[in-house]
Parts: sequence; structure tokens; C-alpha cells
Amino acid sequence: MNTSRTIWVLIPVLVLVLLVGYMGVRNHEQATAPVHKRIPVYYWHMWTSEWGLTMNKVVDDFNASQTKYEVIPLQIPYGESDTKFLTSVAGGEPPDVMTQWDDAISGWSQEGILQPLDTRMTPQELEFFKNGTYSGIHNNGWYKGHLYGMVMGVDVYACYYRPDQFKAAGLDPNHFPTTLEELTEDAKKLSVKDSSGELTRVGFLPTGITNFAPSFGGGFWDPATSQVTLNTPANVRALSYIVGVDNYYGMNNVMRFNSSLKSQNGVSWPFIDGSFSITLDGEWRIKQLEQYAPNLKYEVAPLPPPAGGKAMASGTAMNYLTIPSGARHPDGAWAFIKFWSGLDHPANSAKYNADFYWLPSSPAMEQSPDYQAFLKQHPHYKTFVELAASKNLGVSPPVPYQLYLKDRILNASDLAERGTMTPEQALTSLEHEIAVEKSRRKELGYDQ
Repeated sequence: MNTSRTIWVLIPVLVLVLLVGYMGVRNHEQATAPVHKRIPVYYWHMWTSEWGLTMNKVVDDFNASQTKYEVIPLQIPYGESDTKFLTSVAGGEPPDVMTQWDDAISGWSQEGILQPLDTRMTPQELEFFKNGTYSGIHNNGWYKGHLYGMVMGVDVYACYYRPDQFKAAGLDPNHFPTTLEELTEDAKKLSVKDSSGELTRVGFLPTGITNFAPSFGGGFWDPATSQVTLNTPANVRALSYIVGVDNYYGMNNVMRFNSSLKSQNGVSWPFIDGSFSITLDGEWRIKQLEQYAPNLKYEVAPLPPPAGGKAMASGTAMNYLTIPSGARHPDGAWAFIKFWSGLDHPANSAKYNADFYWLPSSPAMEQSPDYQAFLKQHPHYKTFVELAASKNLGVSPPVPYQLYLKDRILNASDLAERGTMTPEQALTSLEHEIAVEKSRRKELGYDQ
């Protein structure tokens, strides 16, 4: 057989096959769109299991609420979401709307990957967004004066505590400490060691500077000056407090105790088995407690402030909704975002926050019948709702190196908590690392 001739004969066939495949991909919209010719809006998210079912309910309700658009959801694995998203953008086939959980909004905005959302708002919507929603909602997702990520869910952190262990330690189970100093002293009484001196229960073990800095009046972004704040006196005090508790118990003892704990998730959460009397954690734990320890008696209270600190303060974590720059149907994406976020009708979308066990985004949502019914059924959420409404919440620095900054902050905190560096040394090193990164970006022609 003449190999060269065979190849030339097969080329038209291969071209035809590729063309048919290409047309199949291009006709995917028409193939999946409903018969009444709605405009398809492709939505990527990472929710699975029961959360996926709740997400599908939001989509179904939106689709039933109007006849112009049809949202078509696609669940993608969280660990692969950023890679798949960036690949889709590079290939010119991004989704119309996507959920984002990481602090990448500013970096993607700088690269022109995301569309601004505030320019789509009517004057009334913008007024409500800036003044009618909680600070954690309207202070995040911005970059250089434009909103690129609509916060759908904000996580805040409060103290879960065990009244039974308070009572056993001779403390008033109906009184939670009102200052961080009082909490620290009570925690010492709640801690238990075995006959060999090994810790078997710790009253309170603070960890992670991002959740404690706001209570000390610190944090990593100053809105007044639009500057990243790192090695500040307030941040040093916060990290020094964490390290001071570790030193009280002994670094080696703390490390051995932590290594003995089970997984931090679900039924293995150490608070459930009594390893911690008090622990700082997010609102999502309430659902886990209902599922895995329905008979456990516990209470929730805000982290009390230290002397001279701020009350009702907390670190935060965000879920965003975004519209990629290459979205084919951004108007439909925006209609879906408005519907779900409650920008126009917060009371109507309150039921979705309740179904997701999320915190409300505004007083109007909180006071809605659906969310009030949720709070009546889950009263421990009230503490988190009060925190969500506070103005003393941490803000994710809106800089294009957000992910790098977050990683280095966590590393600095870990170095100090392990005793490798003092708090002052760790934050000084952090400040140097960020200065080097900013200089590198400047040399490459990037914004800082």
C-alpha cells in the first residue's frame, strides 16, 4: 500500500469528522436549550450532594420565574475549578456565570478575566447594595473602584462552648466570658491532663491570625488608605496572644495534642467528642452538629474582645458569583445573580439562604418571614447573624496578588505558632516577602 496516497485519501475524511464534531460542540446550546427557544445561560458551581440539590432548586425557581433565560448548571470538582475555568476563558468558551470560593477576584479582574457588576446595577440597586446590605457583603469583591464579585455567602466565626464542661470545672455554665482575658483564664480551668501530664482536653486553643486580628483592632487591609497592613502593633498583639496560649501549655504539648485529634470535619470534629471546651469556628458547624450530634448541649457566643479591642469582630471567608469577560450571555447571567442575591427582592431570595444554612445579606433578608422561620428553628444562628451585621469584620485585601498574600499570612502565623519565629519576626518577614512580590510585579509591568 502507498502510505502517502493513503494519508491524502484519509485527510478529507478526517476533516469531515472534525467538522461534524465542531458543529456538534457549537450546536450544544441549541441542543440543550428548551423547545421554546429561551436563551441558555451556562452556570458553573462546585456544590455537591445535598448542597447540589439546593442549588438545583435555585436554578429551577429562576427558570420558572421568567421566560427569557434558561440557566443550565454544571457541577465541577472544587479542586479543578480554577484550572477548568481559566482554560475555558483561554479557549474562548467560558461559562456565563460562575461561583468562586478563592481570593482570586482582584487578580482575575486585573487580567481582564471578569466583567464589572456595579455598572449593570440601576441607581436604586447600587444604592441598596452599598447602604442596604451588611458590610461583609458590600465591602468585598471590589477592585479599582468596580465590583467584580457579588458576595453570595459570608462565613464568620464565633465561640462554640460546652456548658457541661463549664459546670464540671466549677464555672457558671450560664455565663460566657465577656473579655478575651477572662476567656483565657477560664480555659485554663477547663483544660485536663492525664496522669502522665499529657493534655486530653484543652479549654481554648486559638489558632490563625486572620480570625483574631479584627478583635485586636487589626487586619490586613486599611480601607481609609487603600493599603495592605501587615506588621502593625494590632497584628503583633493578635499573633502574640495566640503564641502566648501555646507557650502556656507548651509548644510540644500542643503539637502532641493536635496530632492526637481526629479529622476536623463532620462527626470527627473534636468539639463533639469533648476535646475542646471552647472553639472558634464558623456557622456551618451548626448543621454538622444537628446531623452528627443532635443530643449535644452547646451554646454559641461572639469572641469576646481583649482589653482595648473591638467587640463583635470576626475574620471572614466569602463565596462570590462572577461573570467572565467572554460570557456569551452576560445579561442572562446578571438576571440570575440578581434573582439569587436578592438585589431587587431580598425577601424572595431569603429562603435560599435558609436552605443553604447561609447568613442573610441584609436586614431586609434577615427580617423576611422565611429567614425568621429559619432562626426560630435554628436559634444558635442568631449569634452569627449578629456578627454578619457587624462592621468589625475582616476584609479580603483587594490586591491582584490576593492568593499569594493569603498564603504568606497563613505561613507567617504558622511559623510563630510553631515557635520557629517570634510574632514580631514572623510579621517582619511577611512584610519583606510582600515587598519583594510587589517589586517583582512592578518589574513585570503589573499593577500592585
